[in-house]
Amino acid sequence: MGVADLADYPWDAVAPYAALARAHPDGIVDLSVGSPVDPTPDVVAEALRAATDAHAYPQTVGTPALRSAIAQWYAHRRGVPGLTADHVLPTVGSKEFVALLPLLLDLGPGDVVVHPRAAYPTYEVGARLVGATPVASDDPAAWPVGTRLAWVNSPGNPDGRVLDVAALRAAVARARELGAVLVSDECYAELGWDEPWHWTRIPSSLDPRVTDGELRGILSVYSLSKQSNLAGYRAAFLAGDPELVSRLLTGRKHLGLMLPLPVQAAMVAALGDDRHVVEQKERYRRRRDVLRPAVEAAGFRIDGSEAGLYLWATEGRDAWESLGRLADLGILAGPGHFYGTHFPQHIRLSLTATDERVAAAAARLSASV
Repeated sequence: MGVADLADYPWDAVAPYAALARAHPDGIVDLSVGSPVDPTPDVVAEALRAATDAHAYPQTVGTPALRSAIAQWYAHRRGVPGLTADHVLPTVGSKEFVALLPLLLDLGPGDVVVHPRAAYPTYEVGARLVGATPVASDDPAAWPVGTRLAWVNSPGNPDGRVLDVAALRAAVARARELGAVLVSDECYAELGWDEPWHWTRIPSSLDPRVTDGELRGILSVYSLSKQSNLAGYRAAFLAGDPELVSRLLTGRKHLGLMLPLPVQAAMVAALGDDRHVVEQKERYRRRRDVLRPAVEAAGFRIDGSEAGLYLWATEGRDAWESLGRLADLGILAGPGHFYGTHFPQHIRLSLTATDERVAAAAARLSASV
């Protein structure tokens, strides 16, 4: 399979519902895509501006300052001490890494790529691009022989599910039993809501309680899009097994996957500043506290959603019907059909809308009951 064989981009199917929602007299409330709407922090923007003299090609491996900042951030924010420059690597956003990883690991026909049942679609896309077989499974014991890459996603997109230390240990153990690489997509790890995650750190796959100090075959992936409103910067990174990192670096050099130097400087600033992360989480908490009760009062059940950027909801009928109901109210959501075949009656509602638009959505939902 090649790029030409991929299906149409799925979000195109939402266009008629978006048009209906835009016709609402008070305008659309777009909760369909998790694209940040809040300002880029000043400390980050200032670092970007100061680094605009970027006349030379950047290195794929990243600047020493950035690699040091990533390693220190894992120790400070993720409970993963002892990482060095050899353990980390910047990426041009996280989506390109997810899509290209099967290629960079030299996977192909006959190989299995496991991903969650409710899953960001790019895990499957990356597998299919190289002719590997994607398998949706949340149970490591069920991961089949032939698995060479296993994705876990905690907190999950779209379902907000968190994997605790025991669950991550089971995933690591099974991956090693199969001889597979275990990669944990942790891009929403700063956004914990329900007990116990609102007050305790969401664990990383690199946490010593998970790895017992052995990083072999394990990678963690993180993005600054959510915590720092840097989606437009394409600012992300990976960390873990230094042998895997070195292997991926070689492939990425050949492909020319270099992060612009001003963006690298901005990332250093973002990784070194906790205050803006706390402020952004508080914005999302306020919006969640307004939106969730209104969604539930309108007849939806919220599943998972204990962390992350979304509400994963169902009213017990096909997601397209729910999208139509919401579009009549001027609210646009994402259908569960986009996240695998297992949740056709779920919708995803993003917290990435302004306070005013979230309040408008809540008012419309309340008035519809």
